[in-house]
Amino acid sequence: MGARGSTGSAAPDIRTASVRVPAQARVADVERERGVASDESRSASGARGEHTHGEPPIPHPRVESTRPVESARPVEAARPVVQRASVRGQVLDALRTALVAGELAPGQVYSAPVLGERFGVSATPVREAMQQLALEGAVEVVPNRGFRVVRRGTRELAELAEIRALLEVPVVLRLARTVPAARWAELRPLAEAAARAASAGCRATYAECDRAFHHAILALAGNDQLVQIADDLHRRAQWPLVGGPVPRGRADLMADAAEHLALLDALTAQDLPAVQSLLREHFADN
Repeated sequence: MGARGSTGSAAPDIRTASVRVPAQARVADVERERGVASDESRSASGARGEHTHGEPPIPHPRVESTRPVESARPVEAARPVVQRASVRGQVLDALRTALVAGELAPGQVYSAPVLGERFGVSATPVREAMQQLALEGAVEVVPNRGFRVVRRGTRELAELAEIRALLEVPVVLRLARTVPAARWAELRPLAEAAARAASAGCRATYAECDRAFHHAILALAGNDQLVQIADDLHRRAQWPLVGGPVPRGRADLMADAAEHLALLDALTAQDLPAVQSLLREHFADN
C-alpha cells in the first residue's frame, strides 16, 4: 500500500513523468503587466545566482489537462506549459510526482531556471515550489546553485514505517469497530483505482492512489490534524532512496494494491484480527 521503490544516483530522466500540467499565457507578459521584472530574461545566466552550466539536461515531461485552457500563443506539442491560475501549485505537484517516479535523482542539484524552462514558466514559481519541498525535507537549498534532492537511506524509511504504524493501526482498529459496512463500500472505488494504476505499472500514479486510499480511511476519524500528519509521513515514505532495494515493478504494485481490497473486506466484516495483521504486515514491508 505504500511506495517501497528507490532510485540510484544516475542522471535524472523526466521523459516518463506522469505529471501533466495545463497551459498558460506567457509568464513574461503577465509579469510585465504587473510591472514585475521577468525571470525569463535572467534564466539563461541563472536567476538569483543559480548557475545552470554543467547541469544535466532534463527531457520535457508529458503534459495533460482535464480542463480546457485558452493559450495566448501557440504551444509546441511536446512542450509543457502551466496556466496562470495556481502555477506554483501545479509545479509543486509536478515536482512531487517526479520525485516519487525517481526522475529527480537523490544528490543531484537542480536550478529553478532550467526546471522553469522545461515547464514553460519563469523561475519564480519553480523556486517557490522547491522552497516548499525544502520545508518538507525533500530537497535542500544549495546557495547560488539551486536545490539538491536529499539522499535518504533505508533506516529513515524504516523509521517512517514505524511511526505510521504507531499512528494509523490503533485509529483504523477503532474505526473497524464503529464504521458501518456501507461506509467502507464507498472506499472501494479508491482501492480499485489503485489496482488499475498498479496494473499499468505506473509508480507515480499508484503512489497518488495509495495516499488517497489511506487519506479516505483516516478521514473517517474526523481528525483533520491526524490526516494532515499521516499524509505528510506517507508522502515522505514515497521519496526515492539511495542504496535501497530495487524499485518495485508491476507485480509488486499489484500485490500491494490487493492489500487495499483485502483490508476493505476485513473492515467490512469487522474482523479486527485480520485488520491488525494486514496493517502491521504492510508497515513492516515498507
